[in-house]
Amino acid sequence: MTRASLLCFGVASIALLGGRPAAAQLQEGQKYWAFQAPQKVSPPSVKDTAWPHSDIDRFLLARLESKGLHPVGDADKRTLIRRITFDLIGLPPLPQEVDDFVNDSSSSALEKVVDRLLDSPRFGERWGRHWLDVARYAETTGKTSNFNYPQAWRYRDYVIASFNADKPYDQFIKEQLAGDLLPTDDPKAKAERLIATGFLAIGPKALDERSGLQFELDVADEQIDVTTQAFLGLTAACARCHDHKFDPIPMQDYYALAGIFRSTQTCYGTVPYIFIASVRPTPLLPLPADCGLPAGKPDRLTTEERERIQKQIDDLQKRETTDQIVRLVNFEQLTLLRARLDAYDADGNAKLLAMGVRDKPSAGRSPFGRGRGPGMGMGMGMFGASGGSAAIADSPIHLRGEPNQRGEVVPRGFLQVLSRKPPVIKAGSGRRELADWIANRDNPLTARVMVNRVWMHLFGRGIVPTLDNFGVAGQPPTNPELLDHLAITFMDDGWSVKGLIRRMVLSRAYQLGSHLDAANAQADPENALVWRMPPRRLDAEALRDSMLSVSGLLDSTPPVGSAVARMGEGPSLSIFPGGAGGRMTQAVNDTRDNHRSVYLAIVRDYMPESMSLFDAADCGMVIAQRQSTTVPSQSLYMLNSSFSQRVAEAAAGRIYESGASDEERITAAYRLSYGREATAQEQGAAKDFLTRFSAAAARDRVPAFRLNKESWAALCQAMFASAEFQFRK
Repeated sequence: MTRASLLCFGVASIALLGGRPAAAQLQEGQKYWAFQAPQKVSPPSVKDTAWPHSDIDRFLLARLESKGLHPVGDADKRTLIRRITFDLIGLPPLPQEVDDFVNDSSSSALEKVVDRLLDSPRFGERWGRHWLDVARYAETTGKTSNFNYPQAWRYRDYVIASFNADKPYDQFIKEQLAGDLLPTDDPKAKAERLIATGFLAIGPKALDERSGLQFELDVADEQIDVTTQAFLGLTAACARCHDHKFDPIPMQDYYALAGIFRSTQTCYGTVPYIFIASVRPTPLLPLPADCGLPAGKPDRLTTEERERIQKQIDDLQKRETTDQIVRLVNFEQLTLLRARLDAYDADGNAKLLAMGVRDKPSAGRSPFGRGRGPGMGMGMGMFGASGGSAAIADSPIHLRGEPNQRGEVVPRGFLQVLSRKPPVIKAGSGRRELADWIANRDNPLTARVMVNRVWMHLFGRGIVPTLDNFGVAGQPPTNPELLDHLAITFMDDGWSVKGLIRRMVLSRAYQLGSHLDAANAQADPENALVWRMPPRRLDAEALRDSMLSVSGLLDSTPPVGSAVARMGEGPSLSIFPGGAGGRMTQAVNDTRDNHRSVYLAIVRDYMPESMSLFDAADCGMVIAQRQSTTVPSQSLYMLNSSFSQRVAEAAAGRIYESGASDEERITAAYRLSYGREATAQEQGAAKDFLTRFSAAAARDRVPAFRLNKESWAALCQAMFASAEFQFRK
């Protein structure tokens, strides 16, 4: 479909979406390429039959040849192993790994590297982080009342483990949307599936919202948005207040989905609070006691500690005062103390809890939207805590998105434009049916959206450039036949993400060099046709992890829990005594933490400096592709931050001990940092730098015993700050 026809369809869709689409109108909407099933196409013939390594290459080369263009030459082996190691595990290759690959002249040399990296537990940490961007992962609620999610880390670990295990993507979808509804007698599998539904629970929440109905509608809206963008590449949430302006998604379809999520109880925890208003706490999901998972905090609360906390509670309850402020402060302290006790059972054993969702009852009352636990009475009467739905039910349309403007009730269901044979919701919320519908190979978008995400992470640009918008307002695919080929192959291969990545990185196109070709650049400046591999700056996590790796400080053992889990329930940045937030600022920017960056505390609106300065994902939104900026504050961080200085000193010590001469040490520095040997010119420049730095430091009266250490640390820091270290070609 041409761009002109896409625009015409967009204009037509605006006109036809004035009400529920008639069958003919839906049929017209289904003619749009993204709403049609992927078509199996034979790889095209090419003129240069010697160039392709795979069908992927044939699709790409045919498109290049049709434009009179040609791919650039291949990358050298040192560049290639550095590229593929960063792309697959987010870390630089070790010098010995580089040597082994360079010296391996067998035809299977690259395959051996790829398989080793795919089998590494570091793979899940890298590719799990990509998914956490899409899932808007964070450990606090964000918005006006920022409260801890002490159990969010369980979802993080679930995602990492799923990618390491190469869990079929269709199963990955089902577990995140309806894991609680998937039958199993295995306590470990049951716990894993409950944790998976944290996908729907970890989004931002406006805990100070007084209207229960408004809060429920907002939660459902956020869940509709993340579900349709993450899995379908559609912005269905645009139809909350009016029919979608571009895609054939009317308000009726939006509220059909809303009925599913409004029939679902979202369990995220939190506690009631006054000063930092929190009036929407919920229960958490109990995990099977024999699931074998850790608690994420001390496993036991001693009798002495329990008695000490109980005494604090008793003393606060006995304290009498007419000062309203003091009474409210007492309430806050009581809330946090009770929450701490509530995290353990009567025997002092830590409760195994998780964020997630479950169906509301078919009839009767539900705790959703209401406070929990003792103490809700003090000061809470000023806030309304009712208004949310109590049981499974269809949702009415809310005209213009206003809670008090009810329209017709819409049966729970799915997007009509994608529903050739929609499943029938006979009982329950409908999440199980929704998950099965999205994960079905007959859904025209699901496989396409995922392979497009993977392609972007490996090639720097999606085949569909608008990764979360396959609708009319998005951009069309640059190579639709290749997109469909990848989607069909992905499904035929059992929805294996590792298999998909393996096919892509073994293609000739992935192995191209990154140098510019003037004629190609003029004809295709965005490299949409993939005639080279564009160089890209390392993302925030890979940059920090690389510095730790080169310095020898990287702790590759995954931590149990997180800093937020250890702090427990409460406001993230509370100023009151006993609040979990009193230690949060230190935990977020803990420069002594040597774990991989995926395990850092992620607090909404207060990201670690090493992440926020280098364009980490906005955890309040679905982020498919991060921005990449170059600003002075990044250089200042690399030169002046305590983290940069600490790892540079550690790297200096490692490098200094690696050789008996400066030449050997400089060689080690280049091999560790850049994956290559230092040239003669670079050897001379490094020696000159060391000499001049030592002289300047001596003039500044740096003690003689520190001169050598500081000189080598400065060299390492300069290498960390260089473009070659921070970019993957």
